[in-house]
Amino acid sequence: MTTNTTDAHTSTSTVTDVAEATSATVGTPAVRLDLAKFAPRVFRALVGFDAAAREGLDPALVELIQIRASHLNHCAYCLHMHTNDARKAGENEDRLHMVAVWREARHFFTEKEQAALALTEAVTRVADAGVPDDVYARAAAHFDDQELARVLALILTINTWNRVALSTGKVAGTDERR
Repeated sequence: MTTNTTDAHTSTSTVTDVAEATSATVGTPAVRLDLAKFAPRVFRALVGFDAAAREGLDPALVELIQIRASHLNHCAYCLHMHTNDARKAGENEDRLHMVAVWREARHFFTEKEQAALALTEAVTRVADAGVPDDVYARAAAHFDDQELARVLALILTINTWNRVALSTGKVAGTDERR
């Protein structure tokens, strides 16, 4: 698809026209806006925010947080990406299968991981009940202030990435980072 990026109206019309034509084909996902292409500074800022949030955190914990938020947000694109990343980081299949039901399978996760998963759920579902004091206190008991700040930032970034992927029609199994 070619668009004139200097003419916002033309770009929007072209994306809309392509999306309408594509979605008319049964079973074919609609083509949507490429955020990295049309808002590169925004995209790079989000990549930087994500990278800063991860600094100093255990890679396995990072992936568990991203997987759980992606479950809750129904983001197949991010879920596929982060389960693959977790495997590459050495995560085992049993734990990956249990992330969605971690409360019923606590023995698969450390107390620290459980605290992070609970905080992930509360922040991801913040509109439902806020972040309860007991959930926050449990996380604060397992992470020092700097770690807790990065865990919180990571939860914020994966929720943003989920929304980017869902709103721009990313397809599971097409990891665009490569």
